[in-house]
Amino acid sequence: MQRVRLGSSGPLVSRIGLGCMGMSDMYGPGDRGESLATIAAALDAGVTLLDTGDFYGMGHNEQLLGEALHGVRRDQVCVSVKFGAQRDPAGNWLGFDTRPSAVKTACAYSLRRLGLDHIDIYRPSRLDPQVPIEETIGAIADLVRAGYVRHIGLSEVGADTVRRAAAVHPIVDLQIEYGLATRSIEAEILPTCRALGTGITAYGVLARGLISGNWRAPAPDARDMRRFIPRFAAENLTANLALVDQLRPVAEVRGLTVAQAAIAWVLAQGEDIVPLVGARRLDRLSEALGALNRGLSAEDVAAIGAALPAEAVAGTRYAAAQMATLDSEKRR
Repeated sequence: MQRVRLGSSGPLVSRIGLGCMGMSDMYGPGDRGESLATIAAALDAGVTLLDTGDFYGMGHNEQLLGEALHGVRRDQVCVSVKFGAQRDPAGNWLGFDTRPSAVKTACAYSLRRLGLDHIDIYRPSRLDPQVPIEETIGAIADLVRAGYVRHIGLSEVGADTVRRAAAVHPIVDLQIEYGLATRSIEAEILPTCRALGTGITAYGVLARGLISGNWRAPAPDARDMRRFIPRFAAENLTANLALVDQLRPVAEVRGLTVAQAAIAWVLAQGEDIVPLVGARRLDRLSEALGALNRGLSAEDVAAIGAALPAEAVAGTRYAAAQMATLDSEKRR
C-alpha cells in the first residue's frame, strides 16, 4: 500500500482511506459482523486512514470502530473524526454547535467511545454560522497542545474559510465531496488548498453508490438518506444511470469495473487527494482496492472523465435545505 503525506504538515496515510459512516447510519441498518470484518480486511490490506463522525449512529460508529481497533497498534492507524452536527433522540438533524466548550466536550466523549488517548485528525463537520471559524480552530488547537488531538482538518467549507482557518493553525486536509459526479472544488477550493499545503480527503467518490455500477434501489427505509437526495429522485435517477452505462464500456476496455474507474480517476488527480471509500462489505472493499496502482495514462483519465461529465449529472448532491448550509457551495 502506497502512503502519501496528508497536506504539507500532516501524517503519512494510505493512498486510499475507509469511510465508516455507512456501517452505522445513513444508508439503513448495518451489519456488525460484516462491518468488523471489512475494517479488519482494510487494515490487513494496509489501509491506515479511517474516517468516522460522532453523529454517525449517534456514537455507534465510534464504538464500532473502537471495537475494531482493539489490539491494533496505535501507530498503525490514523483516525479522523468529525464533530459538531446535532441530532435529537429520533435522529433528526438540529444544526451545528462548534463553540469552544462544545468542541472540547465532544472530543472527550469521542475519545471515550473510541477507546483512544488521542484523535489523529479532528474536524468540524460543517461551518457553524453562529461561531467564527477562528474560535473553533483555536479550541481544537488547545486540544492539540494538550495532546488529545494530533492534527486539524476541515469539512465542506469554502476557500475563504480554509484561508481563515489556516491563519490560526495548519490545516492538514479538507474533507469534501469530489469525484466524477461532483467536481465543483476544481474552480477555487482545490487551488486554494494546494496553495496552502492542505490536502483533500474526497468522500462521495461513487456519489453514494449512484455511479458504482452496482446500484440497486434500497428497500424503503427512513434511515437511508438517499431517499431524500435529488440525484436519486425518480425524475433524475434514470438519466444518471444512463451516464453510468456510458462509463461502463470505457472502464471495461481498461480492465476496470465502473467503481474502479471512478476511484482510479480520483487517484489520478494528484497525490494530495486521498479518496475515502465507503465500503460496508468485504466484496465492495476488495473491488475498491483493485483501483490502486492501475497506472492510468493521461488518455485514460480524459476518457473516463468525458464518459461521465459532471455537468450532465441530474440533481444536486444534497436536498435544498442541506445545500443551503454548505459553506463549500456558497458563491462569493
